[in-house]
Amino acid sequence: MCLADLATPFGRATLALALLAVDPAGLGGLNIRARSGPVRDAFAAMFTALPLPLTRLHPAISDVALFGGLNLADTLAKGEIVRQQGLLAQKSALILTMAERCPPELGARLGRVLDQDQGHCILTLDEGAGPEENAPACLTERQAFAADLNDVPFGDVTGFGPEPEELEQARAGLPRVRITAKDIEQITGICMQLGIDSLRAPVFALRAARAHAALSGRDSVCAEDIETACALCLAHRATQVPAPDEAPAEPPEQPPSESEPQDNRPQDSLTLPDELVLQAIRALLPADLLDRIATRQALRATGSGAGAVKKGNRRGRPLPARAGRLGDGSRVDIVATLRAAAPWQNLRARQHPSAGLQIRASDLRQKRFEDKSDRLLIFTVDASGSAALARLAEAKGAVELLLAQAYARRDHVALVAFRGSAADILLPPTRSLVQTKRRLASLPGGGGTPLAAGLQAALGLADQSRRRGLTPMVALLTDGRANVALDGRADRTVAATDALLMAVALRRAGVQAVVIDIGNRAEPALRHLSDTMAALYLPLPRADARRLSNALSAVLDS
Repeated sequence: MCLADLATPFGRATLALALLAVDPAGLGGLNIRARSGPVRDAFAAMFTALPLPLTRLHPAISDVALFGGLNLADTLAKGEIVRQQGLLAQKSALILTMAERCPPELGARLGRVLDQDQGHCILTLDEGAGPEENAPACLTERQAFAADLNDVPFGDVTGFGPEPEELEQARAGLPRVRITAKDIEQITGICMQLGIDSLRAPVFALRAARAHAALSGRDSVCAEDIETACALCLAHRATQVPAPDEAPAEPPEQPPSESEPQDNRPQDSLTLPDELVLQAIRALLPADLLDRIATRQALRATGSGAGAVKKGNRRGRPLPARAGRLGDGSRVDIVATLRAAAPWQNLRARQHPSAGLQIRASDLRQKRFEDKSDRLLIFTVDASGSAALARLAEAKGAVELLLAQAYARRDHVALVAFRGSAADILLPPTRSLVQTKRRLASLPGGGGTPLAAGLQAALGLADQSRRRGLTPMVALLTDGRANVALDGRADRTVAATDALLMAVALRRAGVQAVVIDIGNRAEPALRHLSDTMAALYLPLPRADARRLSNALSAVLDS
């Protein structure tokens, strides 16, 4: 295997799978993001290279099937407790299908299995339709590699490189591969420059470097191994794009001292400069990484903005049953109730020999479901004279680009425009893409900036949408120069005060929001307004419509 395999996404995925086959338990696994199709099928056919039996898991798998437990049928038939083994009883390569639908509870349990180092590795098949649908972070954090094969043409599909004999020799030679303290220091330093705060990342990179060296037949890690490992393990974990280092002034050469021994190591074993490794990683970073990173970090305190999770007892994704009682409107889970009552049947039969199957109130289990509400995106656009002169055209273009993404996510969209002395709801909540584009295109610009009126209209829509079961999110695009009060007066001081009051009302109502400053210069008052609103503030003074769209899309998809 050579560094040429890093040139294409499929080549990187194949190389990652080869390293995983050398050290499956140490590297944890591989997250494959790809829709079902010939490319993913061709890659999945290579899973047989792993030295573990393959075990497929479904996101709805039960704890009993996974970890083992009471065999209800045999227990009732034999009158004694009979236990069954789970799928995790033997070491295996777990293949989690539809990983984007994996509930957090299952992800946490599988993550615990990887932490306990029981010899398992996990391959997650993520078929998410968009960036908002992902495999659980608690699982991908414990996988060394990630591969995105969504845009890979079938012509780029290649065969699996190493032969089974080569993999067997690499696994046998892996314990002999040495890694120096200088290599460890270099990898951790690269993690710091990429903004990676997880301690698992450098550990995975070190293990991948050793696996690559073993696969190449070496007994020590060299520069090629470190570059390959960092590219495969760190690129998808980066949270910042490192700036290229300035070349330091070269000191004058000094003749070697007779007392100092010269370094006679072979050139291949010298440490690769960090800048060369970082250049290889930069080439693998997505183009909109900065926008996604900034919004993801800011959203940690405000939530994701996705539809709220609702617990119910009638519909949605099934959850594990819980203890309950009759008469509260919930549905009884018959199987879970029988499973809870089975261990007590011998004891109860001694107390009441004439009775058959005995079920007590403490055995009752209720069905539970989890559902997500639809999301409403309330685009609140500044159409005043100052915004029109500055960035209204770019703002309208950005909203139009976002409409198609919102339609694909099946989000509801509402459009509020404020100009002159009031705000108008140009479009109530709808999923009509054509109608929304038409209203947006006809939006005129000019007049004062009644920012408070725009926030008030957005708050009214948010309240109405919540009563309809939607989860509202306000996207405010403005230059922040409020000069019209709520009563229509042209008074900058009162207008600023009214805008802050409406921002407080939005925060108290718990409405998530993002404020995009579209002015030619960042407006401090608008940052203060977003802080008051507990919203995400994005100053984009020189961004075009596509950059604005990417930034707001990162907010919606994080």
